Amino acid sequence: MRTDVQQGPEIWLRGPVAVTGPEGPAHPGAAARRFSWVGTHGGAGVSTLATVYGGRDCGRDWPGPDDPRSVLLVARTHATGLASALHVVEVFRRGEAPPGLDLDAVVLVADAPGRLPRPLARQVKVIESVIDVYRVPWVQSWRLGDLSGTPPRETAALARLTEVRTR
Repeated sequence: MRTDVQQGPEIWLRGPVAVTGPEGPAHPGAAARRFSWVGTHGGAGVSTLATVYGGRDCGRDWPGPDDPRSVLLVARTHATGLASALHVVEVFRRGEAPPGLDLDAVVLVADAPGRLPRPLARQVKVIESVIDVYRVPWVQSWRLGDLSGTPPRETAALARLTEVRTR
């Protein structure tokens, strides 16, 4: 068991926190973290995100033994998508996810252009209260199959997490 890791408060889902001294991280030259993208429902956008941001496309399956153990859950911002995302977050919270998986964040992909209706925005706030949430706006070119170019600037935080450059 590693001794340089502390578990966060029980209510947090952010997983182990590396303990660093004043000298900084123990391994500053460590390789970038790899992720497994897991959809909480069909059509969430897992394949698109894995293509644009890198990482392993697990579809709706749990990562296999050779896949990265760091999980980014993916859901659309419609009512069904948000409910399914919250359900899978609860699976992690209850310890019912496969052992060894680390839930890093939920990635919410816009289901339509424009602002979310108030009831859906409230559901997003609930998810944000327990886990980091990254939002991906509606991208018309992605809908048309054009995944070239850099991700939209609104996803800069997600791009930093996955180490991809944005526009």
